[in-house]
Amino acid sequence: MIKPPRATLQQLRSFEAAARLGGIGKAAQALHLAQPTVSTQIKELSQALNLTLFEAEGRGLRITPHGELLADTVRDLFARWRQFEEDAQAMQGLQKGNLKLAAVTTTEYFIPDLLGPFSRQYPGLRIDLAVENRDAVIRHLSAGEVELAVMMLPPTDLPLSRWPFLENPLVLIAPLGHPLSARKRLRLEQLTKETRLTREPGSGTRQATDQYLAAQDVTWPARMGLGSNEAIKHAVAAGLGLAVLSRHTLGPDPAAQGLVELKVAGLPIRKMWHVVWRSDRALSLPARTFLAALRQQFGEEAPVIEGEAG
Repeated sequence: MIKPPRATLQQLRSFEAAARLGGIGKAAQALHLAQPTVSTQIKELSQALNLTLFEAEGRGLRITPHGELLADTVRDLFARWRQFEEDAQAMQGLQKGNLKLAAVTTTEYFIPDLLGPFSRQYPGLRIDLAVENRDAVIRHLSAGEVELAVMMLPPTDLPLSRWPFLENPLVLIAPLGHPLSARKRLRLEQLTKETRLTREPGSGTRQATDQYLAAQDVTWPARMGLGSNEAIKHAVAAGLGLAVLSRHTLGPDPAAQGLVELKVAGLPIRKMWHVVWRSDRALSLPARTFLAALRQQFGEEAPVIEGEAG
């Protein structure tokens, strides 16, 4: 016989908000409740479970190990409940629901083409897309704020499943007419006197480039960091330096943007775009349906579970 829970939904909501936001005052504000109400609900929850969930630390609170365990459980419970609500609505034809995903900034050149047909097929489905750099996307995944993410370099410290679906070659670009553009075959060592432009820290393109240079034992420090692919392309076209970018950012005619791809031994850096999701949490029906649509478009390869891929 299944024992009924010893906690109310209101108590769990107050506890989860306090654990996530780091305090009762912030939780009360987020839940639009009076602070004594939130405090009482958490106290009653602690008494019902006979566990200490928070401990005083200065003027604030510190969550205990039991509290951390409960917080993970409550987040999973709420995620399963959201999935139930969306699946129940979806039984009427996936006319309602919410698809939450994040993608690194370079995907802005192709991800609208992936979402467009899906959105037209399910016009009642709300799609929330966060387009940010790699570090921010990982934070969204870690906090459970999105179900799916599109990135080049999935993190290894989260329980993730990943599915590589699209090539992402990283190429070296120079301004049109650059003296090196006439060379048929360049070596990386010949480029190190050139100014190297790069994305900001936290960018997957920058991380992949730095890893590649280190593997080739080539020292070529970045001298200017820029916050977007478009800013880098404009800077390169203006003659401020060279840069490694995804070929997806260049479009069909780089010359029209004042750019040229240099022919360098070992380049492009061969990478893949991945769809990733938490392997320790169940996906909602909208997320599963979107994954199925991508597999139909790009092929039926089985996902690789992070940690087993080597």
